[in-house]
Amino acid sequence: MTPGSVALLLLVALVLGGSAVGFLAGRRRELRLEEWAVAGRGLGVLLVWLLMAGENFTAFSVLGLSGWIYSRGGPTLYILVYLALGQVLLIFVGPLIWEFGRRHGLQTIGDFFARRYASAALGVVVALTGVIFLVVYLQLQVTSLGIIVEVCSFGQVGRLPAMVAATALAAGIVLASGVRAIVWVSVLKDFLLVGVAVLVGIAIPYHYFGGIGPMFAAVEHARPGHLTMPGSTTVDTHSWYVTTVLMSSLGLTWPHMFASIFTAKSGDTVRKNAVLMPLHLLPLVLIVFAGCAAILVVPNLPNGDLSLLTVARQTFPPWVLGLIGGAGALTAMVPAGVQMLSASTLIAKNIVPLLAGRPLPEATVARVARAGVVAVALVALYLSVHSSATLVSLLILAYSGVGQFAPGIVFGMFCDRVSPRGVLAGILGGLAVTGALVWSHHDPFHEINTGFIGLGVNLAIVGAFTGLERRDAMPSLAAIGSGQETM
Repeated sequence: MTPGSVALLLLVALVLGGSAVGFLAGRRRELRLEEWAVAGRGLGVLLVWLLMAGENFTAFSVLGLSGWIYSRGGPTLYILVYLALGQVLLIFVGPLIWEFGRRHGLQTIGDFFARRYASAALGVVVALTGVIFLVVYLQLQVTSLGIIVEVCSFGQVGRLPAMVAATALAAGIVLASGVRAIVWVSVLKDFLLVGVAVLVGIAIPYHYFGGIGPMFAAVEHARPGHLTMPGSTTVDTHSWYVTTVLMSSLGLTWPHMFASIFTAKSGDTVRKNAVLMPLHLLPLVLIVFAGCAAILVVPNLPNGDLSLLTVARQTFPPWVLGLIGGAGALTAMVPAGVQMLSASTLIAKNIVPLLAGRPLPEATVARVARAGVVAVALVALYLSVHSSATLVSLLILAYSGVGQFAPGIVFGMFCDRVSPRGVLAGILGGLAVTGALVWSHHDPFHEINTGFIGLGVNLAIVGAFTGLERRDAMPSLAAIGSGQETM
């Protein structure tokens, strides 16, 4: 057997094993829409933790993180900071969102905006925006899957067939078992991810440099300043770092994060999950170590996203590479599944009824949602084939887009007279400014994250509308959580 065949065989075995777990997760359950999309609102702390970990720690955690430390250096550490900071927001906000969702039977972020502001138009705009950026995030997972299989098979399997096969498999799991499939595949994925992180983060630095400290000294000697700000860039300065951390910490605004909150059996479950989630940052630190080692071990790679797998292929026997590849593939498939599910539910619950001009029966919504899984998967696959963007660039773009939901969520919690039209105009204005800057190649803009600039415009618009309009008080989510709701 060739080295590529050995690695590929183990990779495929792990992926098929994880897929089997996913397909079996929905057995003996009646997969009505409520069960399929939000697990009947019955998941406890551990299962919600596994679900959210599967969404937060994706294939990007394996490839994009090491790729950016390889190519850009110090600015990469923003990733570790925003993942922790976002959990602080979830501790205070998550239980309120859960309670509002339970009272009104919500399943999507579009439902949340439509109900909170009594505005169907706002719900549709949020849903459509959410679908667009979920597809961008899904594109990141599909691209990662292709890279993993191509490198681990030593080029025996091309990137395109790998992406097609893995995307089809992830979509099949979601269609068969819904959100519970994602939870149970996350169990296997998390064990593998931790094992791989320990292996590459410790073994590679010790093998080539005799330790982690000597490795950092060698990198600093060979590439002075690479591991400090602005690293090997001229634009990723401290201003960019701070604004990108703040923007990315609004990950609560992701549609699939809302769906995960709604799966919990209580608000306290959401709070406890947020407290525990930063534990998942520990393996990511080890991934950073491996990326640093790759700077000197496999220099001058054309694409930094290849660095971790390339150094692993050079260092370990083929079967270990297969183990790493299998862990990476599952780490892409888990969030890919939840992103497909969330996007398709937004389409079925919030967009199609508007096009139909009437509410749809639950059975029809469920059928549309399942068809949406296939459509979303195909669009993401097409974009993956025809895009050359790096993984981190895709991630920052997506966070800049969904971050525009933040004012509507926060004001909905703590303000009782915010203007629904202002929230709608703010989202559209923030997206317009962010999009214009990105597509005119002004990202960052004067060393500021473009999404952060868009968020500032968003807040100004919401404030202006709210100040100009005189509205009757609407109960805030904080009032709802304390039992003072009057709606």
